[in-house]
Amino acid sequence: MARLPAALTHRLGDLALARRVLGAAAFSLGLEWQAGELGATLAAARRRGTLAFARDWTFAELLEWAARRFGGNPFIDFAGDCLSFDLLNRRANQVARGLQAHGAAAGAGVAIMMDNRPSFLELFFASQKVGAYCVPINTHLVGDGLAYIVNHSEVAIVGADGPALDKLRAIADRLARPLTVFVVDDDGGGDRESLAAMPPSARLRLLPYAELERRERCDADLGTRPDAHAPSLLMYTSGTTGLPKAVVYRSGSAGVKKLGFASHVFYDPDDKIYTCLPLFHANALLVTVVQALWRGIPVALARRFRASRFWREVSESGATTFNALGAMIPILLKTPPSVFEREHRVRKVISSACPADAWRPFEERFGVRIWEAYGAVDGGGFVVFNAGNAPVGSIGRPSFGARYRLVTASGADAAVGEAGELMFHAARSADAPVTYYKNEAASADKTRDGWLRTGDVMRRDAGGFLYFVGRRTDSMRRRGENVSAYEVEKEVDAHPDVLESAAFGVPSELAEEEIMVCVVPVEGRTVDPQALAAFLAPRLPKYALPRYVEVVDALPKTATHRVMKEELKARGVTPRTVDLQR
Repeated sequence: MARLPAALTHRLGDLALARRVLGAAAFSLGLEWQAGELGATLAAARRRGTLAFARDWTFAELLEWAARRFGGNPFIDFAGDCLSFDLLNRRANQVARGLQAHGAAAGAGVAIMMDNRPSFLELFFASQKVGAYCVPINTHLVGDGLAYIVNHSEVAIVGADGPALDKLRAIADRLARPLTVFVVDDDGGGDRESLAAMPPSARLRLLPYAELERRERCDADLGTRPDAHAPSLLMYTSGTTGLPKAVVYRSGSAGVKKLGFASHVFYDPDDKIYTCLPLFHANALLVTVVQALWRGIPVALARRFRASRFWREVSESGATTFNALGAMIPILLKTPPSVFEREHRVRKVISSACPADAWRPFEERFGVRIWEAYGAVDGGGFVVFNAGNAPVGSIGRPSFGARYRLVTASGADAAVGEAGELMFHAARSADAPVTYYKNEAASADKTRDGWLRTGDVMRRDAGGFLYFVGRRTDSMRRRGENVSAYEVEKEVDAHPDVLESAAFGVPSELAEEEIMVCVVPVEGRTVDPQALAAFLAPRLPKYALPRYVEVVDALPKTATHRVMKEELKARGVTPRTVDLQR
């Protein structure tokens, strides 16, 4: 079927989006009117020149509101078990009282290090109910990296599963303070007897997670309302290029109501969201679970992303939508055909960093529509999205009155078509939009002269639409030119035999850097480095062509699918690497 002209498509997309935004505004303003805060909220929005609320909610307030509003409706669907909205709230109340019995109170730190499961959410909301701050920890962390986050965050209590317990025990001698660890009973690893049989440790007090749930059934909410400036959540960046930084979400300014507004833009009342992304990441915890709470819709929660089973899990879950990190899309495109890839109810995929050349093929093969959304944990709450009202490959145009700039390396504003770092004007915010925990220097560097630096490089077309180019810190300097790793990887990944790739700089015998690419072949295929070079020659500028290619079985990644390039750079050229100049 012939496609409509692009201009008409974008106009229709604008109209459809406008209806959604008006619906979201009506919901949010109605809530403010019911609370007697409508006038103050409208004044705050005028003062700041963008979407704003006079008073934000805490995550605990949101769960309690959702439990009252949606009651016994199904909420979390996990491995065949289903938790309703009110049941999750009751369990969070029980766990909160268990935390209090073990010393957790306002200002305390509670970490969670476990795979996706309902216990994660119980503990997260319980920490909010007692006024503690929660620290989700990447389950892939080990050794010094794990010890750094535990010590830096100053947590005293950790909820962990069996694999996480093994990693915590391995760093016990590096802990700055003793920890009480509540272990989820997973395959017999978290029961009282097995924990008692473990060698004693002066730094780790091990208790079964069931200890937190031993309180009597409690329907009454705790009623704790922490100070608005108190931390409620520390979200650590992935730390792919150095020590991770912790973004502070505060009890009075965590953006909970903004997520409620967004939920009415992105989701419909009959939706069901599938997620296989880790709950320790903002996409699953905030963009999926918190927005589903606002909308009153269920979430099908999977343990992890598995490309070979993805469409089967989506189909069996009955989900109508899911969020996808950009790296997932080309991987799914290169999986073998499956009977499930069309036997599903998914209408819309909300993507982050979808490669432009994979956009249409993904939609056409799997029978879905892609909405592209841009945001970041340390993005100050600024969001840009393309809901069909912008060209394919674009993240859209900033909305809700957000002022922005694209700034070149020289500090000048980028011209149309020229790459520049995306910055948002944040001077009207009541507080600094991004604060890093115990890192004043990084906080000050993030926002300069009222402009928040995203670290993301974009291009703008004549229509004002933005296109992602790459990370400011993820580029290489070769032959006097700055080369975006993202641009190189995009072309390498277009090769039919390449599943995914990572481009990075390695030392050159001349000056600056040489470009190296590690490639993972599609299952059952091989990649010939010389053939890959011939494929890339007409697709990349000469200065951006890789000199080194190495075929690998897998790329080192965080659990959020970000490639750990520092590990690849440290390894550098190996005996298996092919030098294309020889």
